Amino acid sequence: MRTVIFGGGEIKDYGRVREYIQDGGYIICADGGYDHALAMGIKPDLLIGDFDSISAVPDDIKTVRYPVKKDMTDSEIALETAIKTANTESANAAAAKTEILLFGFTGDRADHTLANMLLLLKYKNAVIIDDNNEIRPLCGTLEINGRVGQTVSIIPVNGDLRGVVTEGLEYPLNGETLRIGESRGVSNVMTGDTASISCKEGQGLVIKVEKV
Repeated sequence: MRTVIFGGGEIKDYGRVREYIQDGGYIICADGGYDHALAMGIKPDLLIGDFDSISAVPDDIKTVRYPVKKDMTDSEIALETAIKTANTESANAAAAKTEILLFGFTGDRADHTLANMLLLLKYKNAVIIDDNNEIRPLCGTLEINGRVGQTVSIIPVNGDLRGVVTEGLEYPLNGETLRIGESRGVSNVMTGDTASISCKEGQGLVIKVEKV
């Protein structure tokens, strides 16, 4: 079961969002993310959060309200809910691991943007999609789809990335180390429609840029 989560961050290109969700899925709105769904004419399956940034709480959608003072952001609560829902409703483990698409998870709040990006290290089957990027966790092996000439960056975020091997990128890595705090993995380039990135140790983020 695929899950789509709308957060309260920035979405300018609703057309781009529709391209990703045209096949449907279980839709969760985290607080102000409901305003994005409303703007696209989408009725979510679940609305969740403390509702401190939503324009109005609808009465025809299932809602779960949390207190404003809590230990997790509305975004993480929505992700936790998505995982639990998938594990409950999926007939097998493979289905429960299908991708979770996250929209409205970046924006002008650097603290929320960074925290949301780091959530990917915990929720490894999630991907953040904004107007110009797809952001995925690298914790082992990752296959990505794209096009020739598209920019791909590999960023260590939890210590060094060791034993990095790439295929389908212009600047290959063959068992090398990308050190945290250094920029060596930034702005690689796809040479085909697919690319493979793997590491033996460490965790990172892989960011595919739509246009540079």
